[in-house]
Amino acid sequence: MMRIPAIRCFVIMIAALGIVATPTAQAPAWREAQPGYTFAFPRDHASHPDYRVEWWYYTGNLDAADGRRFGYQVTFFRVGIDPAPENPSRWAVRDIYMTHVAIGDPSGRRYRAAERINRAGPGIAGAATDRYHVWNDDWSASRDTDGRHTIHVVAADLGVDLQIDEGRPPTINGSDGISRKGNEQGNASHYYSLTRMPTRGTIALDDEEIAVTGESWMDREFGTSFLEADQVGWDWLALQLSDGRDLMIYQLRRRAGSADVHSSGTLTDADGQVRHLSSSDFSLTPTGTTYRSPTSGATYPIGWRVEVPREAIALTVSTPLPAQELDFSRTTGVAYWEGLVDVHGTGRNGATIGGRGFLEMTGYAGSLGRFLSTPR
Repeated sequence: MMRIPAIRCFVIMIAALGIVATPTAQAPAWREAQPGYTFAFPRDHASHPDYRVEWWYYTGNLDAADGRRFGYQVTFFRVGIDPAPENPSRWAVRDIYMTHVAIGDPSGRRYRAAERINRAGPGIAGAATDRYHVWNDDWSASRDTDGRHTIHVVAADLGVDLQIDEGRPPTINGSDGISRKGNEQGNASHYYSLTRMPTRGTIALDDEEIAVTGESWMDREFGTSFLEADQVGWDWLALQLSDGRDLMIYQLRRRAGSADVHSSGTLTDADGQVRHLSSSDFSLTPTGTTYRSPTSGATYPIGWRVEVPREAIALTVSTPLPAQELDFSRTTGVAYWEGLVDVHGTGRNGATIGGRGFLEMTGYAGSLGRFLSTPR
């Protein structure tokens, strides 16, 4: 599961496919995220197969005409297994593709989630390198010639069919082209966000199809090495504030319970001005409101206090739907909380501000163990 900083979580358990892939001794190494990277768009929306891990992560708050509100998540992951398989077969395992989808319905007290995992094989799953198009069987996300993103995912009891405009220009997270996650060289990613994307389309939930409009947030990361041994999880927030600013922060948690110094964030103004936030620039503190999962047994802090003093931001984050855990522990071995939240607080000159967003929390349901993780 991925996303530590924004912390989108990425998990993969090869045993789920019954595959054991052993890289050859002479195989070339995966490329590491290094300082000095220059982003270019739309080029960087496309796949970067020379890095071991990448993902395309969408979350959003959507509204129906009857006043109901929904939250959704769709994430496509690629994880590299062997950069140069000796087996010439198209079934050889170079990469594994995993997709997560979830929809939350606060008014109906419903939360549905599904996953899909595949090797590339003869076109079963993949990600194009010359344009943005990623797919996992008949689930897909892409960008058309007008710059609009489209998502199409249909599972047994939920579906997402959305058209998403990019809205604001991409926000680059981190410094000097990288978002650093740890002390060791290469423990970093190239990371950017599309923070406020006008969205329309339909979602399906149980036997109902619902027309919706709203705003999405996309996180995009690619790299090779992320979490260090003493980092056990993360808390990530993406918030669209009513004063026009967009705030992303993530807190990496260490085994002893303290926040890692490589925790980070980004504040984007309505005019596109971007300010990097180091771990000393903000605080992220649980309010005491929790949710205990009846399936994984994990207890998640679903209420948070966010403060960014130099930006005059003081916020309380809560959720109208406590039960938003994706529990795939019986398949890919991961369980994490990801869902829609509300924001209330003060901003510049003490003005009252509100907002909506998404919260992700990983590492509460046990060890990150047999999967590769990284901050979003």
